[in-house]
Amino acid sequence: MPSGLGPVVLALSSGREQVVFGTVLFGRMHAGAGADRAMGLFMNTLPLRLDLDETGVEESVRIAHARVAELLSHEHASLALAQRCSDIAAPAPLFSALLNYRHNTPAMAGVGTSELSGMEWLGDEERTNYPLTLSVDDFGQELGLTADAVEPISADRICGYMQRALEQLVDALEQAPDRPVRELDILPAEERSYLLEELNRTEADYPSDLCVHELFEAQVRRAPDAVALVFEEQSISYGALNADANRLAHHLIELGVRPDQPVAICVERSPAMVVGLLAILKAGGAYVPLDPAYPSERLRQLLDDAGPRRLLCDATGRAALGAEAIADLSVVDLNAATPAWADQSADDPDPHALGLTARHLAYVIYTSGSTGTPKGVMVEHASVLNVLRALLDVSGLTERDSLLAITTISFDIAGLELCLPLAVGAKVVVAHGTSAIGLQRYLSHQKITVMQATPAAWRMLFDAGWEGAPDLSALCGGEALPSELASNLGRRVKSLRNLYGPTETTIWATTFPTDTRIEAPHRYVPIGRPIANTRIYLLDGHGQPVPFGAVGELYIGGAGVARGYLNRPDLTAERFLADPFSGKAGARMYRSGDLARYLPDGNLEFLGRNDDQVKIRGFRIEPGEIAARLLEHELVGDAAVVAHADAAGDKRLVAYVVVKMTDGSAEADGAGLAASLRAHLGGLLPDYMVPSAFVRLEALPLTVNGKLDRKALPVPDDDAYARRAYEAPQGEIETLLAGIWAELLGVERVGRHDNFFELGGHSLLAVQMMERLRRLSLGVEVRTVFAKPMLADLAANLGSHREVAVPANPITEQSTAITPQMLPLIDLTQPEIDRIVSTVPGGVGNIQDIYGLSPLQDGILFHHLLATQGDPYLLVSQMAFAERSVLDRYLAAVQQVVDRHDILRTAFVWERACRARRRLSGARRPWMCSRSSWRAVMVPAPMSSGGGSIRASTVSILAGRR
Repeated sequence: MPSGLGPVVLALSSGREQVVFGTVLFGRMHAGAGADRAMGLFMNTLPLRLDLDETGVEESVRIAHARVAELLSHEHASLALAQRCSDIAAPAPLFSALLNYRHNTPAMAGVGTSELSGMEWLGDEERTNYPLTLSVDDFGQELGLTADAVEPISADRICGYMQRALEQLVDALEQAPDRPVRELDILPAEERSYLLEELNRTEADYPSDLCVHELFEAQVRRAPDAVALVFEEQSISYGALNADANRLAHHLIELGVRPDQPVAICVERSPAMVVGLLAILKAGGAYVPLDPAYPSERLRQLLDDAGPRRLLCDATGRAALGAEAIADLSVVDLNAATPAWADQSADDPDPHALGLTARHLAYVIYTSGSTGTPKGVMVEHASVLNVLRALLDVSGLTERDSLLAITTISFDIAGLELCLPLAVGAKVVVAHGTSAIGLQRYLSHQKITVMQATPAAWRMLFDAGWEGAPDLSALCGGEALPSELASNLGRRVKSLRNLYGPTETTIWATTFPTDTRIEAPHRYVPIGRPIANTRIYLLDGHGQPVPFGAVGELYIGGAGVARGYLNRPDLTAERFLADPFSGKAGARMYRSGDLARYLPDGNLEFLGRNDDQVKIRGFRIEPGEIAARLLEHELVGDAAVVAHADAAGDKRLVAYVVVKMTDGSAEADGAGLAASLRAHLGGLLPDYMVPSAFVRLEALPLTVNGKLDRKALPVPDDDAYARRAYEAPQGEIETLLAGIWAELLGVERVGRHDNFFELGGHSLLAVQMMERLRRLSLGVEVRTVFAKPMLADLAANLGSHREVAVPANPITEQSTAITPQMLPLIDLTQPEIDRIVSTVPGGVGNIQDIYGLSPLQDGILFHHLLATQGDPYLLVSQMAFAERSVLDRYLAAVQQVVDRHDILRTAFVWERACRARRRLSGARRPWMCSRSSWRAVMVPAPMSSGGGSIRASTVSILAGRR
């Protein structure tokens, strides 16, 4: 330590290659004339920058000594001046942790014990404004460490790190002075073992020698007649689905499909899609899924990179690709009236005869690429088998379950949605559309028990009025799960699991059950712990484990690591690395680029990206790819794309462009530029990658280091959106609709010629708009929103489709008779009404309303009358109770449910050409039902009536199946 320098306080700051210290000089500062007559401590803080790089340990110590000595010439400079001279802008601090090195000498000479007699030192406590203070007490022959830290930082662990660092430093100075200083290890052996081994004890058996389709074939042999697939009104058994896939597989084999060979498939959602995927796997090929909803340019780009020789498609896929793109391919038409494979064998192809093993590719999935070129991720059968087995264990999926498949086949999650239920004998229901209304219909009518979706999709359901499903196991992934959404969803479903995993590690890598207690409030739900046969490492910039609780980059190893990127050996070598921690020969790990840290309970908390990649509504997006496509436009000289969060926390893409010198055409200015750029990208990229707004700048703002300064990018104004020439909304409905759009889209002004999607709208916002309109009795279908996205056109459609207003119920508790005028929901004559009333015990006093059956209720009654034994829509369960008091409490609870829900107090009544429905005791509330072609009626009874009360010593519970 330099002569004249008193005890030193070093303040640790952040930085990959550098550590910034604040050096506190006090005690011997040259404070000026008269300082020797002043009481108190003279102290000042100055920054000290140390480099943690390839410099040897001994040389690093000498450099640190020289820099401390140099600081003496600045001992009177204030910390505020140091802050202004740095590149760190206020209010960010220069440092956030203190290291206090103190010389502790024996008591001053001349001070005897007599002066201190009667005094006892009980202890002391120091406080600072920093979250971490580490004090090193130098007693001459030994050192003492004292740490003060705020939760969740562990003071004991900080002292352990310091002790380990000192041991490493001393050892290096003695044994290897040229060892790079960055290689000094601060982790104690016990913590290192915990991070690398204890938290990664995930070994479990799984059928690593099988192919994905072999699990499906095993279920076919077990229960060939069980329902495997449901699409709209069509149901296909395991045996029939397997036979169709086998015939097509044999045809593909004859066409020359071999293991590891990519086979493209471009079809709309249908049973043919599932048959095609299974057939490709059975033939040994690796399927390359292409969503026909993507722009043709994007699809052709994927085809060019994958280089498949064969393509499975239907009419929709053929139209999306275009004749030129498929001219050189061997095309298998899945819509053929008489398929060429109709006479092929229905037996399973022999994988051994094909030379097919679990180490061959199952699929190639394309993800967004930062250079403008999508990356094809190659995933093997064994990797898929591992995640299937792991998800079966954590989800508890059985042959009694029904899983709703909603994801486009261009994402790997779709493979899991199809393969997971088929691997266990469950039923997979393929959704044709993913509107909130459609999903609610699937969830209720198909009795779905398992569904996975992104947080945005779950929120869309809630916004549309979905109340949950008590028998539903919900899986959530694709993007960070907000805690408030998880709490809301968790209360409305049977169970909820949060999942995390990049495509490069086969669908999912970690899982977190949301019923697990979280120690502290978090904005987002943790991503949990690794699934079976998966290893997680949090590493620093040099590939070394970070301390427990510190932020590190997330590396994923184990059975799920993909083979690499198709045709990209350089990128594969950069992202897929040798795993130095597993102890297994040939083990690899994937560098995800995601940041995370361990919570005190050992669960992982996701903290975002260390690059520009973002996830929006579950879609993984490289803004660099969008910027690269923008640069292809003739007007764009420079471009950047970032994700902005709106007031609700939803992210939207915003493009910032520097326009080349032009002649001042309207296309280069304001909304005209936005419209032109949006149209340009719309023909090249999927809609989820097209920015909501386009902001024109003179130049992109840069930091002092020459990088894009994201904080300096302006918030988009109204001109940044692709809007038409403004004309004010006309009439009540247009004005109301414009207000809804402005609030949902975050724009100040909406004109009658503006386009919902050009202003930044998307399908999830469309659902929110529909729900708000529904509350105003303005019904609209999803297809109408997409077909008529212009405000004036949509408003005109709304004006002609107001929802039916439910009339008041004229039947009251005081009514002694019911006349035709008292039944606004159905036309009946007085004799018909009297005949209905005569069938109801208690007569008029036990009737709340009379109205027609809906078409669905027509079907229920039809099948009831058709049945010769029992009823196809009823399930009967018997319950036994230990004593009468338990039964009474149970009956009281059931009665409350019956009193609350009108439908539970309703029964069909039919006689001759007229049917009626009776409510067994009901709240007085009007009902709206479509009229039946049978002139059928339904008759509810008031809740005050005793006709519907449960009076029994034993109970049979009846529940409808639909």
